[in-house]
Amino acid sequence: MDLRELGWNNFFEDHFTEYKQKGLVPARVIREHKHIYQVHTEQGPVTAALAGKIDFDAQTKADYPTVGDFVAVQLIPNEDKAVIRAVLPRKSIFMRKSVAKADEQQVIAVNIETVFIVSSLDDDFNLRRIERYLVLAWDSGAEPVIVLNKSDLCEDIEHYISEIKFVAPDIPIYPVSATEGKGIEPLFEYLGSGNTVSLLGSSGVGKSTIINTILGIERQAVAPVREDDSKGRHTTTHRELILLPQGGAVIDNPGMRQLHLWVDQDGISRAFEDIELLAENCKFRDCTHDHEPGCAVLEALEEGTIDWQRIENFQKLKDEINLLEIRQEQNRIAKEIAQQRKKINKANKAKAKKKKKKKRRKKK
Repeated sequence: MDLRELGWNNFFEDHFTEYKQKGLVPARVIREHKHIYQVHTEQGPVTAALAGKIDFDAQTKADYPTVGDFVAVQLIPNEDKAVIRAVLPRKSIFMRKSVAKADEQQVIAVNIETVFIVSSLDDDFNLRRIERYLVLAWDSGAEPVIVLNKSDLCEDIEHYISEIKFVAPDIPIYPVSATEGKGIEPLFEYLGSGNTVSLLGSSGVGKSTIINTILGIERQAVAPVREDDSKGRHTTTHRELILLPQGGAVIDNPGMRQLHLWVDQDGISRAFEDIELLAENCKFRDCTHDHEPGCAVLEALEEGTIDWQRIENFQKLKDEINLLEIRQEQNRIAKEIAQQRKKINKANKAKAKKKKKKKRRKKK
């Protein structure tokens, strides 16, 4: 298969030049399990292990290859095996703060053109959660698209669409019923040769069912949601890049019940552009949009052009990002101090060694 079908382009070609000269070949990561990778080369899929240098140089988990990465591999002759020697720079990256470690990022999807933010038209619909996904999507470098699944269970689809348009007027929205195959056709516009789409959303919203409908086969495992609260189970337990018969690929991700931000201020500015624009007209530069006189955001609230829950979510996410930036700065300072101590200790050991040598010479 020509890797251009899988998204290989001039961006990756330029960064691969030095590895090509070393006799390595390009590949894309399809699946990963405990540092054993399934990668797709132009000759087909092979199993790849990680070179020790990558493991040694990695500072965080984000430095390791992940599903969707393009990598430089060394093929092992006469075997369907390879060694990953390098990870090429990422064109786009969707990250969240790690659930396990508060000060570490977790990579969700890389090298994608489009993010399908999937929500269901049932009791699990949550506008504030969609706003959170949009912040991460805009920060990733990919284009967000909102897919509202289970339209067959909803009597007032336009109500949900209008709610989303109120907070995200320029984002494409597609109501679909994956189980009945309705409304899927417009999604194919984002698929095809060279394109990669990642599906993100909570457990039970129907991401795997949408992929099965796109593929036309029951490839991904699915399970019903609980009737009492519309919550789903994790039927997708690992990330996987799935090749499409019409070209391109989709990345299926496990459902995320927690979505902590790992972004900078740009992501929130694009997701809440309406509030940011209003804030420029506030009387005070450090306006909190809570009680200050001359607050343009509060004036818009009174006029009904914006709702309080959106303002509240905006402030909540801003506080979350500010806290993250403080922790990142603290970690940076702590690392610098640790490095300085390491240098001082090294210098002290060298001095002590020299003193010992001088003493030995005097004794002689």
